[in-house]
Amino acid sequence: MNGNPQHNRQAWSVLIVSTLAFTVCFMVWMMFGVIGIPIRKMLGLNATEFGLLTAMPVLTGSLVRVPLGIWTDRFGGRIVMACLMALTVPAIWLMSYATEYWHFIVIGLFVGLAGGAFSVGTPYVARWFPKQRQGMAMGVYGAGNSGAAVNKFVAPVLLVAFGWAIVPQVYAAIMLGTLVLFWLFSHSDPSHLVPSHVKFSDQLQALKDPKVLKYCQYYSIVFGGYVALSLWMVQYYVGEYGLDIRIAALLAACFSLPGGVLRAIGGILSDKYGAHSVTWWVMWVCWICLFLLSYPQTDFTILTVNGPTTFHIGPNVYAFTGLMAVLGVAMAFGKASVFKYISDDYPGNIGAISGIVGLAGGMGGFVLPIMFGLLMDLTGIRSSAFMLMYGVVWVSLIWMYLTEVRQLPLLGDARRSSSGQS
Repeated sequence: MNGNPQHNRQAWSVLIVSTLAFTVCFMVWMMFGVIGIPIRKMLGLNATEFGLLTAMPVLTGSLVRVPLGIWTDRFGGRIVMACLMALTVPAIWLMSYATEYWHFIVIGLFVGLAGGAFSVGTPYVARWFPKQRQGMAMGVYGAGNSGAAVNKFVAPVLLVAFGWAIVPQVYAAIMLGTLVLFWLFSHSDPSHLVPSHVKFSDQLQALKDPKVLKYCQYYSIVFGGYVALSLWMVQYYVGEYGLDIRIAALLAACFSLPGGVLRAIGGILSDKYGAHSVTWWVMWVCWICLFLLSYPQTDFTILTVNGPTTFHIGPNVYAFTGLMAVLGVAMAFGKASVFKYISDDYPGNIGAISGIVGLAGGMGGFVLPIMFGLLMDLTGIRSSAFMLMYGVVWVSLIWMYLTEVRQLPLLGDARRSSSGQS
């Protein structure tokens, strides 16, 4: 940390209030994951239409990430974050008055602006801390992903007690209050701004680096997959296990909560062991969990000497929830480790690079729910969502092996090299 006590106090104040703001923004961004269930019933939507409904806020939140990251570099995170939050308040409130499918789609696009907060806060908080603490700072800020779990705690209670329309009204009030707190307790530092002679096109030059595309692929899993599953899990529990929406939301939070709050630990581990090591193990844990989650509920009959015997295979609700919790922890660590790659490789251009990687992650969160719904409509198998993600993780593991793991010296080679030098 900086030796200046005032700077240190400001840095922690910025980190705390920015994390609060991001938590609220993420809670709003994931709103359809709960209120979408009664809306689906009200409008008679199929699985694909439901997937599109839940994904619309994610689309806007993804597309605005690149310009927001660049504007944060140029104008500062405080003013950009405050403007972003202020713009979402009217749209959130209007959601409660929607009655047609296209109303929800259009208003959802404006509500989705809240999802762009990640590309503002990441470079904003990172620049308040020294390089060796940036993984921790970005991890703590990224723990605001737990807003997805907060949504699952708050929205079902309001929904059951007062109906779904009260949820957007309460969320609009919370967003407005958070905006006031953010403005009162955040700070600006002119030294954190990119010099005025640097053009947008100059900042974007680094995007030609193929490493950025690789980080986009990683993030489309650990963040895009997290967003998609956070939106999909409540209705999955209701449909697959026949649970009440409150119980379903509570169990779905077992994935969303660790997937958000443990991101800070992922940042600390990335600082200590390196982004590559953490990301490599994250991908393998995701691969194992998704393989087990992909297996559909299956009954099969074997002809034995005593006659036909039927067996059932498929995760029960307890095994399913346990696997989802492990998957959430892995994704939390992965979200932090990917951004540690960025802070290591692009320290002077964090805003623009985090914006493009965040865009890729957000687009994963947009496309996946639609694909989940389409696959379910085509196959009738709910676990087809996990089959799809299993295949995507395979792509990342192969890519990481070819571009990173394969480049590392084998243990025996390293020993022979050291003995040869001696």
